[in-house]
Amino acid sequence: MLAGAVQSQVSVNVNIGTPPAWGPSGYNDVRYYYLPDVEAYYDVQTSMFIYISGNHWIRRTYLPSRYRNYDLYNGYKVVMNDYRGNAPYSYYRQHRAKYAKGYRGHEQRNIGENRQRNNNQHSQRAIVNQHSTNDRNHGSGNNKSQNRGNNQKQNKGNDNGHGNRK
Repeated sequence: MLAGAVQSQVSVNVNIGTPPAWGPSGYNDVRYYYLPDVEAYYDVQTSMFIYISGNHWIRRTYLPSRYRNYDLYNGYKVVMNDYRGNAPYSYYRQHRAKYAKGYRGHEQRNIGENRQRNNNQHSQRAIVNQHSTNDRNHGSGNNKSQNRGNNQKQNKGNDNGHGNRK
């Protein structure tokens, strides 16, 4: 009976902290990406985006509606290998200055392929709009059952967009 309980717990933990299919391949053990084009972070461990809303940093499983057409597969991801902690936005001013919108470092390959032929990702747009409405009305929206393709496995790199390839 104890072995069954331990095995169940291991199965649950296997799915936690997996990088998204749109994440850069070739990295292990990274917790955060900085997304310069949308000035937001992605927490691989929790599968959540971290971005400013008003004067506060919030965590959501989706980006704000203003980025509903943003293509995560083609956008550049700065791999935050050197940061350990729970608040990568503590260095937001430095990240924003060093990695301005449009920043492109070394060429990146994604972990998975974008299975949608168009870049506007219609299925994700609907989820962004639905969650944005929930946020305004309820201050919530962390419903992981509505997946935006943000659940895959961990990578590693350094804070300049490339790092120790394995």
